[in-house]
Amino acid sequence: MIDFIIVGRGLAAATLAHTFHKHSISFKIVGSDTMSSCSRVAAGIWNPVVFKRLTKSWLADDLIQELNTFYSECEFLLRKKIITQRSIIKPFTEDQEKTLWKKRAKGELESFLDEHIKLEATEELESYKIVNGYGIVNKCGNLNVADFIDATCEYFKELIINEKFDHSELQLTSEKLTYKEAVAKNIIFCEGYMVKENPLFNWIPLKPAKGEILTIKVPKLKSKNSIFNRNGFIMDVEEGLYRVGATYEWDDLTETPTEKGFQELQEKIKSMLDCDYTLLKHEAGIRPSSKDRRPIIGAHPKLKNAYVFNGLGTKGVMLAPYFAKNFVNSFLNKEPLHKEVDVKRFYTDYDNKG
Repeated sequence: MIDFIIVGRGLAAATLAHTFHKHSISFKIVGSDTMSSCSRVAAGIWNPVVFKRLTKSWLADDLIQELNTFYSECEFLLRKKIITQRSIIKPFTEDQEKTLWKKRAKGELESFLDEHIKLEATEELESYKIVNGYGIVNKCGNLNVADFIDATCEYFKELIINEKFDHSELQLTSEKLTYKEAVAKNIIFCEGYMVKENPLFNWIPLKPAKGEILTIKVPKLKSKNSIFNRNGFIMDVEEGLYRVGATYEWDDLTETPTEKGFQELQEKIKSMLDCDYTLLKHEAGIRPSSKDRRPIIGAHPKLKNAYVFNGLGTKGVMLAPYFAKNFVNSFLNKEPLHKEVDVKRFYTDYDNKG
């Protein structure tokens, strides 16, 4: 009998698989390789700064320390480069932004913000629209999420059941559970926004958000290992190719790219770029955000061997390694889950549903 069945094939499931493996927790993964479009579309950016208020992102210091350790270990294990360390280029529109930037750079954001305001664009940035100088955010980067998932699935291929999870096939008691031929002590669901179809956890209050992203070819752009951020982002992925994002839509929760999203992304490009480009790809996915913008992790109110690992939202690349470790420490050592992510905060939703 194995310790866990992991349900899902996206970022959350892959991160848990590596964390379980490191701690000798046996598992199988159940999920279709065609169902994690959000993870595969995502740019995978991590950023320690909330630009809207110019404050530190929640748990930024701890999250970034853990993600660098985790993904570096995964690179070694998978023998594949999956992360890129980057800086974020943040152009200013008003002088008061510069004043606040310098203040924060000497305060709570000292470890992330370069306090020196750059007034002139370098040759590398000459095709971007920079009219009033810019600042630089350090300790940022991105994970190639699709490559991470693919390499993880290849590494654990003997442990994968490649099919859409059929909830009607799950037989669960307090001692064990069975799913078709698989027998396990526990099950953990990493289904993203599709948790709405899970009869055990369809009561958790997700607030899914559709996101659309473009891949473009820009021969004139020279920027490398940086992310230009102004009401959107432009990030290099390889020589001459860049990704542009992203949109937010809460009503249309299909995974189909839209003309509305395309027009919005074109406007973002227009506000950031001062050169021609060619469109190569237009993609969409559904982010599994929660209503309070915190992950939702922990045990079912009644079934103590059924768990959920969800709600990673827009910051999944930052959040997943830290909270996978938090979950494993809770499971193995009875350490408490971080109170802001514990699914217990939504047990009343379960009670009201029942």
